[in-house]
Amino acid sequence: QVQLVESGGGLVQAGGSLRLSCVASRRTFSNYAMGWFRQAPGKEREFVAAISWSGSRTYYADSVKGRFTISRDNAKNTGYLQMNSLKPEDTAAYYCNAGGYYSGSYGYNPPGDYWGQGTQVTVSS
Repeated sequence: QVQLVESGGGLVQAGGSLRLSCVASRRTFSNYAMGWFRQAPGKEREFVAAISWSGSRTYYADSVKGRFTISRDNAKNTGYLQMNSLKPEDTAAYYCNAGGYYSGSYGYNPPGDYWGQGTQVTVSS
């Protein structure tokens, strides 16, 4: 069992930046691919970005490509999501996930069984 804890959310103006962190409770985190998802009020949860277990490969949703960067530090059992040029439509609760199936062609599907509790990101116009 791996517990994930996100942090780094907050309120930011459009065009601003935030860096989300996801800390895992176990070193086995380094064996798993991980991803970030988000869910806005009244909408379904959607995929944002994913990274392979080694950190050598990444995959992004078209809506965030070029603005967001996913990374990880396995020595710290931590994943990151750097979000730049934020837009009001990026407003959502952001969740990290671990243990999913990563494919360079198809991204991160299905997601794994391990989810964090979420961190809120609000972008004002």
